[in-house]
Amino acid sequence: MKKLILLLLFILFGCSSLDSYNIYIDSNEGDDNNLGNSKQSAWATLVNLDKTKLKPGTTIHLKANSEFNGFIEINDSGTEGNPIILKSYGDGKKPIINGNGEKKYTILLNNVEQITIDGIEITNKGTQRLEARTGLTILAENSGDLNNIVVQNMVIRDVNGSLVKSDGGGSAILIRKFGEKIKSRINGLQILNNHIYRTERNAINFRASANRDKWYPNLNVIVKNNLIEKVPGDGIVIFGCDGAIVENNTLRDFPDILPDTEAAAGIWPFSSDNTIIQFNEVSGHKAKWDAQGYDSDWNSVGTIIQNNYSHDNYGGFVLVCNAGASYGEKINVGTVNTIIRNNLSINDGIRPYPTSRRGVFSPTFHITGPVENTHIHDNIIIIPKKNPNVDNTIVRIDNWGGPWPMKTTFENNEFYIEGDMKNQLRERKNIEFIGNFFSKELVETEMDYSKNPISKIENIDIELIKNKFLQENKIYPKKNLYNSK
Repeated sequence: MKKLILLLLFILFGCSSLDSYNIYIDSNEGDDNNLGNSKQSAWATLVNLDKTKLKPGTTIHLKANSEFNGFIEINDSGTEGNPIILKSYGDGKKPIINGNGEKKYTILLNNVEQITIDGIEITNKGTQRLEARTGLTILAENSGDLNNIVVQNMVIRDVNGSLVKSDGGGSAILIRKFGEKIKSRINGLQILNNHIYRTERNAINFRASANRDKWYPNLNVIVKNNLIEKVPGDGIVIFGCDGAIVENNTLRDFPDILPDTEAAAGIWPFSSDNTIIQFNEVSGHKAKWDAQGYDSDWNSVGTIIQNNYSHDNYGGFVLVCNAGASYGEKINVGTVNTIIRNNLSINDGIRPYPTSRRGVFSPTFHITGPVENTHIHDNIIIIPKKNPNVDNTIVRIDNWGGPWPMKTTFENNEFYIEGDMKNQLRERKNIEFIGNFFSKELVETEMDYSKNPISKIENIDIELIKNKFLQENKIYPKKNLYNSK
């Protein structure tokens, strides 16, 4: 009788706010007939949460060691100083929410602000791949400005989206910002200390409009200290942002499962300005095209890629590119004023098989299309001897459907080379090499060695150079820090 009364009370008041600012859910010892407003009266599933209007200041507590099937949609906002919080409580493993492909997301933040998600594990694996499937989707669509969203200490894994970007792909975290009717953006998005693995196609992926006539970028975006592994496509893509900071992330062990048509890279901005990418480590990217550790991509101004570690990426260290076909239109002002400095690249550009687009191709630096005023300086590039079937190009200049790169400068870089390496500058005259150091002369390459001296080194101590760089930049290998399956 008591449980029946409680159930009737919930039916009567459940679709409005709970009296308590705390909601407790415990899959092991809870009961959906409870009120859900205390540890002793916890719900058992996510069903009641879907019927509950959340007030500013509400905390949703998921019990440690719990495992839920279903999804969470948050349609209510917190306020400044009173955010809505989704977090775990108790001792043990992170609570898990298995989306099971029921929705395209496991957690949705639907045009809301002042939200914190902390310490939850989520999956979203359906019976077969589905385009645009995610673990967490954050929407800002005709919403106006949304402020202060924090996603931290999460485990996001096992999301089987499409492997094809044009079909919609799939991501651990997808942030979509569009405002055809109302200018919309997120101001103050932080993605911190998360472990992402086995999410297909991508890990952290922003989507937005590239239209400069209606430019209204996300602001104060920080993507920091995340561990991303076993993700085949793009690692971190910053799109539609101004001043985003991407730092102290580790991306590694990209499985070689993308189709031949697919291009992807580690960390890169697209239609974003003043992006700072620093103190990251990217290794083992194996996409069939591109597959660089880092990229400054089209319609982006003022990108800085600095103090990063890149190694063993199939496609090379860095790509700087812009599409000539759309250059000068409202969706493409160019890739302008890119700075690449103080980075370490070891053994990048090692793709062991021909590409379907261009055969053997994996230059350390690929600079293509109408990119302007690219300054590459004070980097350390170590290239161990390559197999005969691997591309031996350091710098490749290309024309991606329009004007060639304009004003590219390599200055004060150190190139430690063990095998025979070359540049492919394609007779371009507006690329300059000043004050660079080479451990040996390049083959099949015109180079003014009076400005770029050679100092032959027979035995390169790669470990000494690497350890010194990593210590100076405080880049340390990340272990699996989280209790997860």
